[in-house]
Amino acid sequence: MEHIVIVVGHPRQNTLCEALAQAYARGARSAGHEVQLFVLSRLSFDPILHSGFETIQPLEPDLAPVREALLQATCIVFLFPLWLGDMPALMKGFLERILQPDLVVPAQMGQFPKLLKGKRARVIVTMGMPGLVFRFWFRAHALKLLRRNILEFLGAGPVRATVFGNVMGIGEQGRERWLKKAEALGQNTA
Repeated sequence: MEHIVIVVGHPRQNTLCEALAQAYARGARSAGHEVQLFVLSRLSFDPILHSGFETIQPLEPDLAPVREALLQATCIVFLFPLWLGDMPALMKGFLERILQPDLVVPAQMGQFPKLLKGKRARVIVTMGMPGLVFRFWFRAHALKLLRRNILEFLGAGPVRATVFGNVMGIGEQGRERWLKKAEALGQNTA
């Protein structure tokens, strides 16, 4: 049995990202996995690192259980929309805040612990542009940032990605296909 943590990084509630996360969770639970779902727009926290990595910024009560869940997870799933070529600021701020307490002291000593060693990850991104344009013209910059510079750098792997492009033009039937795909991804997490 896997312990899966799903984080929805969309700043609004009741979005396609949240629906995809619910479908993924439903699929994972149907396969017997334990799932915890966190929707950042429903949490109360300051996404700004006010002193960078100089001092530890205490986690708010809403963030502490997310941090603990991430550290205990065997698989982590991040869902977010692509905005201006990257993840929304709320998602980036969340990652900085949630990882910062464990990185301040080692970073000051020139070390970077593998906090996510042994954890697999999946990144699911929604976007207005076609997915192929994102992957080949823009070289999937936002995926590379999260995959290589954060998740793999901290020891996670393998890190897989799913891109849902052309959100505005896909229609209701297309969205239903995406929800079924997300559910299938959840069922096949192991």
